[in-house]
Amino acid sequence: MRKILFATASAAALLSTPAFAQDTAAPAGGAEQDGSFGLGQIVVTGQRPDGIAIGADTLGQAAIERFNRNTLDDAANLIPGVTAGNSGGSRNERLLFVRGFDRFQVPLSIDGIRVYLPADNRLDYGRFLTPDIAEIQIAKGYASVLDGPGAMGGAVNLVTRKPTQPFEAEARGVLNLGRDAGYNGYSVFGLIGTRHDNWYAQASYARNFQDHWDLSGDFAPTVNENGGARDFSRTEDWRVNAKFGFTPNATDEYAISYTRQEGSKNAPLHLTDTSNVSLRNWAWPFWNIESVYFLSTTALDDKATLKTRAYYNKLDNLLRSFDDRTQTTQVLNRAFDSPYDDNAYGGSAELAVALTPANRFSLAFHYRRDEHREAQTSRPGLTTSVPEPVQTSIERTWSIAAENRFAFSSALSLTLGASYDWRDLDAAEEYGVPLGQTGANRLYSYPLRNADAWNAQGRLDWTGADGTAAHFTISSRARFPTLFERFSSQFGTAQANPDLKPERATNFELGGAHRFGPVRATAAIFYSKLEDALVSVRTPANLNRRENYGSADYYGGELSLDAELTSTFAIGLNYSYIHRSFDVGAAPTGSLIRPFRLTDVPDHKGFAYASWKPVVALEVAPSVEFASDRTTVTPASANGLTPVYYDTGSYVSAGLRIDYAVLPQVTLGIGARNLFDANYVLTDGFPEPGRSLFAVLRARY
Repeated sequence: MRKILFATASAAALLSTPAFAQDTAAPAGGAEQDGSFGLGQIVVTGQRPDGIAIGADTLGQAAIERFNRNTLDDAANLIPGVTAGNSGGSRNERLLFVRGFDRFQVPLSIDGIRVYLPADNRLDYGRFLTPDIAEIQIAKGYASVLDGPGAMGGAVNLVTRKPTQPFEAEARGVLNLGRDAGYNGYSVFGLIGTRHDNWYAQASYARNFQDHWDLSGDFAPTVNENGGARDFSRTEDWRVNAKFGFTPNATDEYAISYTRQEGSKNAPLHLTDTSNVSLRNWAWPFWNIESVYFLSTTALDDKATLKTRAYYNKLDNLLRSFDDRTQTTQVLNRAFDSPYDDNAYGGSAELAVALTPANRFSLAFHYRRDEHREAQTSRPGLTTSVPEPVQTSIERTWSIAAENRFAFSSALSLTLGASYDWRDLDAAEEYGVPLGQTGANRLYSYPLRNADAWNAQGRLDWTGADGTAAHFTISSRARFPTLFERFSSQFGTAQANPDLKPERATNFELGGAHRFGPVRATAAIFYSKLEDALVSVRTPANLNRRENYGSADYYGGELSLDAELTSTFAIGLNYSYIHRSFDVGAAPTGSLIRPFRLTDVPDHKGFAYASWKPVVALEVAPSVEFASDRTTVTPASANGLTPVYYDTGSYVSAGLRIDYAVLPQVTLGIGARNLFDANYVLTDGFPEPGRSLFAVLRARY
């Protein structure tokens, strides 16, 4: 079995502050003007931004393309309160944190269908491409219970595109260059679609190939990296999406969608770590996801609407561990091939009824079945090696949610919601020797334990006559621990804990929006209290064991400003402050708390940009992003030396994009990221790319 060590640290449908999934979407029979697939949206709040403006909760395709953000982690990092990171270590995955909550506490969905890896949910956000995404929605803290379970700290949803014209097509190519204009890779995207009175259809293809990326010119060579092109930084990803929709009238819509994405990647090495235990030569020759889903909305009468979703998801990936950095042999004890074969199916139904003109009640039900299969082959380079027996884990998850929105007036409304989630573990198999026993390896089952949790939330919204808005929210949400957190032996160093309880976060937010002449401002302050957080303790048997002993306080604020100062000049700025403190509590009798600090999220983070059009066909868009220190940790050494926590240092990275419309439908662009070639890291031993250049050709019809 693959055993990998890691440390773990929507109910409102608003009128006053629009909920994008309900209020601003066009009727089913009419075209969404921004090309967003309305059936695939979740409930988030705030005003949808125009053009390249960056919203407090959403990011549109115009901004994604203008700032050349081709992967989910890179794009979402533009949104206030959202931080991109790097997991480091042998996996070297790209991460996202929403107000300090990590990928286990903030579910990811595509068109409202959750992407979940049942073994460990170690999503690599760098694998998810953005060219065919109409918008990225991020619910922070308050994520509606109607949208499903698990949203302890928020939710991320990728909304695919949808045709708005009888015929439309787009093609885009990006040539990526290194700090000295050498070839680094390319991205391509193509889309074709058609929309008619009663139906629409669309197909799209996106591909991102990275031969390598370049380190900063200020990088000093180390024992594992000589500088220039970053070793083992090659990646390749592509995705196709096809959808067909039927719109028989102005209120009803039925759509079926298919998505296939395939990827492969390598993993750069830690700069200085030479330990045979923590330094691993890992590669993923394939990391593939396939999904087919059906979405619908039906007006039962003028007061009731039924929405349904049904889906089937499949994940296949292979992790290969090699003897050394040449990645040619697999004969040492550290070498293995570990395939995952996962599938999931499920669905949801949501009924919304206008009980009175002022009172709307919604009821939702969700069901999902996840099955995980694996069969590791140790030392596959030996002719005597055989795969393990297939080990299967099966879980079923249900959620039932209710929400009621009452409008006291056209300006003031109150939304209350609650849900009950439960999870049944039907199978949890492992191959090896059970803890505390002796003898030969064998297939056995972990103890099967079920779990449940209640969730509750409320939201008060006010809107003034001039468009000024204010809101206050409170939400208490839980999430279930993964199979990995409950059962992984972590290379024989950990003890299973099948009785782990759900983690819980109670989130508070006070926010508002106001327009000062040409300047639109949105702001929010927030506080989150975490309880029963998972902590790794050292048992009397000198093994790691996860326990619900932690508590934490997250708090901070966000500010966004954007302004169209003239018809040719616009600016935007957002800033986030996030502070996190963690209390590990008292260890069980005889156990010790391992040294622990929260990592990867800076206290201060921001992004600013300008857009200047000196002539009609030319646009110049400079930008800058910045972040303060963030805590990171050194890898554990072969002899069990205590890891060291320290701050990485702050950074400032400038960007520039220049576009020229050679024809109304054809645009040429050039640009740069990290323009001044800053040398910085987000996690210990893994520097970020230095200066990169790109050239873009885009054609639309």
